[in-house]
Amino acid sequence: MTGVIDLRSDTVSKPSDAMRRAMATAEVGDDVFGDDPTVIELERRAAALTGKEAAVYVASGTMANLVAVMTHTKPGDEILLGDQCHIFQYELGGAARLAGTITRTLTNLPDGSLDVDEVLAAARTENLHSPGSTLLCLENTHNRCGGAAIPKETVDRLAEAAHGKRMAVHLDGARVFNAAAALGLPVAKLVENCDSVSFCLSKGLGCPVGSLLCGSQEFVTAARRNRKMLGGGMRQAGIVAAAGLYAFDHTSGRIGEDHENARALADGLRELGPFRPNVPQTNIVIADVVHGRLNDWLAAFEREGVLAVAFGPQRMRLVTHLNISRADIDEALLRIQRVIGAVPV
Repeated sequence: MTGVIDLRSDTVSKPSDAMRRAMATAEVGDDVFGDDPTVIELERRAAALTGKEAAVYVASGTMANLVAVMTHTKPGDEILLGDQCHIFQYELGGAARLAGTITRTLTNLPDGSLDVDEVLAAARTENLHSPGSTLLCLENTHNRCGGAAIPKETVDRLAEAAHGKRMAVHLDGARVFNAAAALGLPVAKLVENCDSVSFCLSKGLGCPVGSLLCGSQEFVTAARRNRKMLGGGMRQAGIVAAAGLYAFDHTSGRIGEDHENARALADGLRELGPFRPNVPQTNIVIADVVHGRLNDWLAAFEREGVLAVAFGPQRMRLVTHLNISRADIDEALLRIQRVIGAVPV
């Protein structure tokens, strides 16, 4: 308990020795030629887990989302998405610059979802004067909405509205395994009415790198071409894909522990006074700083060996993950308690 307790993100988790052994011994080929057996198996299992016909392995969640947008649309099309979603907030405008789409933002509700009536009102039919709205993008869990797990019924209502307007639906499911665990549903059931879904291996599943993009066979065939165009074709990718297979078998079932640890962290922060945390559904704690300055608190945390990140002018984010135990949470709270009084309020 003398080391750094890193709560900046679930992307900071380290592969276990067993996961490293699986990577070291993976059978490999050339993925661009389509003959890496480990990648083939990873994609097969990802498709089965999401209830889709096929999947393609890509380098990151950002690439997965961009490839999805490029595959569902043509340049000049309009996509509808939440104003707090990852695609809009953190992906450098790739949907506009590289896919050539217009992004029309709708207000994310506190639970991370969108208002169905607003989606219906925003959808446009292509005509002489306006682009057509061809894609609705959702996010589950929703990062900037405190890791909210959007219920299946809500996802289904939004998908039905989009399909009624002849729009496809892409789900940025970077943490969809967290959503499924929180809602008590298989991933495939949660995403069954989405036309495509992406998920990260490098977050709750604890892998070092990689994401999967899943959809129909026709969609994935086209997505592979877009992946290649973006420079995402990998060769002996089975070495890193093996981590995903290990995670499916050994780490996906323990994600609920991260949620329990996040709730314990939020409860402890709430008792300390200067912070007003959310009540986390999953593994993300968002805490407003109500006394003192955010940067002073983050610096004080770091001096005590607890790492968090700014998430707004007076807001911080702390994320539990595979390498954070309940004992780590208790120790982090003790360390934070030690700096109470040392930070000007």
